Amino acid sequence: MVEYRIDRHSGVATYVQIVQQTKQALRLGLLRPGDKLPTAREVVEATAINPNTVLKAYRELEREGLVEARRGLGTFVRKALGTAPADSPLRTELEDWALRARAAGLERDDVAALFTAVLDAHFTAVPDAHVSAVRDNHVTAAPDTQ
Repeated sequence: MVEYRIDRHSGVATYVQIVQQTKQALRLGLLRPGDKLPTAREVVEATAINPNTVLKAYRELEREGLVEARRGLGTFVRKALGTAPADSPLRTELEDWALRARAAGLERDDVAALFTAVLDAHFTAVPDAHVSAVRDNHVTAAPDTQ
């Protein structure tokens, strides 16, 4: 079962944090179709947030077709997201990288900015040739697209 962690200083609405954390659990395979989400009461007890906030998050997830509320039974996962299981070798590599970044003196926000920049460079308008080369494990320079 997912355990929500609310960061009251993040500037991100609490219900959005619940939605994002649920989607992350779905992407990592920590939640699977048929799994039950914690009840609003359980989330309130664990996080000290308003029950309406939890219900708003669950309604958003339901609107997106990711979960379904079953009257008297709870809220259940309808479908999974992504294909990056929590035990992926890529996760291990990323954890190693994060440890090196921290040892090099980078702060969390520095790491987030660096990682976001790399994601933006590789996941927005990536040339198909480059994606194919990386997928085939032929790491070559991508053609200059400027």
